[in-house]
Amino acid sequence: MARTATRQRVVVSTIGAWFFGFLIFFPILWMVLASFKTELEAFAIPPSFLFFHWTAENYATVQERSDYVLHAMNSIIIAGGSTLIALLIAIPAAWSMAFSPTKRAKDILLWMLSTKMMPPVGVLVPIYLIYKSFGLLDSRIGLVFILCLGNLPIVIWMLFTYFKEIPRDILEAARMDGATIGRELIYVLTPMAIPGLASTMLLNLILAWNEAFWTLNLSTSNAAPLTTFIASYSSPEGLFWAKLSAASTLAIAPILVLGWFSQKQLVRGLTFGAVK
Repeated sequence: MARTATRQRVVVSTIGAWFFGFLIFFPILWMVLASFKTELEAFAIPPSFLFFHWTAENYATVQERSDYVLHAMNSIIIAGGSTLIALLIAIPAAWSMAFSPTKRAKDILLWMLSTKMMPPVGVLVPIYLIYKSFGLLDSRIGLVFILCLGNLPIVIWMLFTYFKEIPRDILEAARMDGATIGRELIYVLTPMAIPGLASTMLLNLILAWNEAFWTLNLSTSNAAPLTTFIASYSSPEGLFWAKLSAASTLAIAPILVLGWFSQKQLVRGLTFGAVK
């Protein structure tokens, strides 16, 4: 009887998981399908799901109208650069708060997290004026800097929780063997926290890749990433759904492939230290 109940739970849980997974993935599937439709078919009511005239014309139009390679390279440099700099800052910061905390360590962590609660539009004008004064508008360095600062609180918090799960005895043993703080970070702490570092890096990379507010307001052409590339297909004349879907599919394809192949590492890192 117990085995029957357990099997029923497994079946129900599996069906429920596939159902909700399909609901989450359905907008992406619909976007990909719409990218192969004509503009008339993309607006058709009732919509056609699979039985329509498939065409790659939208992708050809997007390639002719926009420099996809330039936007993709900008996204790779901006997302990758901001992630690496954030990790270089966050690893020693999280180490100090996890293993050498002060009385104000928790207050500092809460303050850093509270900065994420403020809407970015609240500081858009001063940031824009500062960037204009220093010549950082429409530059990769400027976008790397602002995205690094924007995601840094999340990176520090995630690494702090991972580092807290590492036994202090191991670090103390390394110190007794004469390890300096730098060697402790590089040769002891970092290898033990690789799952947490990997998941933090992937999550920060995804957040930076998908960032639209700062990239749309601080870049125009030279440093414009794929988010600006997508927004260029929204015009006063209206939305061209088929071309917009093709541009969006090209924009999310790299990060979607990366997330698919690294999902095990991401899940492992996000659950690091959750199961005792």
